[in-house]
Amino acid sequence: MRLVDTHCHLADSGYETDVGEVVFRARQAGVDHTIVIGESPAQAERALALVDRFPGLSATAGVHPHVAKDWTPETQTWLEAAVRDPRVVAVGEMGLDYHYDHSPRTTQRAVFGRQLAIAASVGKPAVIHARNADADVDDLLRDHPTCVVVMHSYSSGPDLLRSTVGRGAYLSLSGMITFKSWSLDPVLRSVPLDRLLVETDGPYLAPVPHRGKRNEPAYLVETARRLSQVMGVSIEELAESTTANAVRVFGPRLAGHPIN
Repeated sequence: MRLVDTHCHLADSGYETDVGEVVFRARQAGVDHTIVIGESPAQAERALALVDRFPGLSATAGVHPHVAKDWTPETQTWLEAAVRDPRVVAVGEMGLDYHYDHSPRTTQRAVFGRQLAIAASVGKPAVIHARNADADVDDLLRDHPTCVVVMHSYSSGPDLLRSTVGRGAYLSLSGMITFKSWSLDPVLRSVPLDRLLVETDGPYLAPVPHRGKRNEPAYLVETARRLSQVMGVSIEELAESTTANAVRVFGPRLAGHPIN
């Protein structure tokens, strides 16, 4: 059984002291490839350093809505160059967060739109963060119909799920689906297997039975197991499908799943 963790903040300081062990445990658990999220210029640089240090990693580059207020013309120039790096397989994470509102909403929307345009221009997927902003997220995605969209750690409402998946988006599920508060199983069952991905969003959202601990890619198997139960398939079939989907979305860099 082989899995791809499509979203992990492995460049976060929470992994700094044992990142090599974290990568090793992931491989032992069958997680052959992990996409390291670069949600700001500084984090993207750290993500790329990890990609160069360990096999089986790829990176993203983008600007999280929390730091959208820091966007400048220089940020745009940086991102336009960064996403052309072959080690960078997606743009983001980007999107809207009206729960914390760390950046003004008008700024969030403007920066989100610019990043969607960049993703479309380079033909790389856009990794979407959506929190308490379903309608505006949907509207902006409709404005960029050529973007390949990954709805990361999906926890928004059923309407946004149906709308985005109906337009061809991929749905990435995290450890949240193992929580007692999770309530989207009925609508999730309507999603075709070829639209599903799995992720940790580590160091956050550790799945049951690891909840409360620092999350890491090795725990992805628990999310995959729970998702297979929801979808009514074996975990082996779920793993095969989500891995094939990840290769299709993020490109041939993932196809070899290099392990040294």
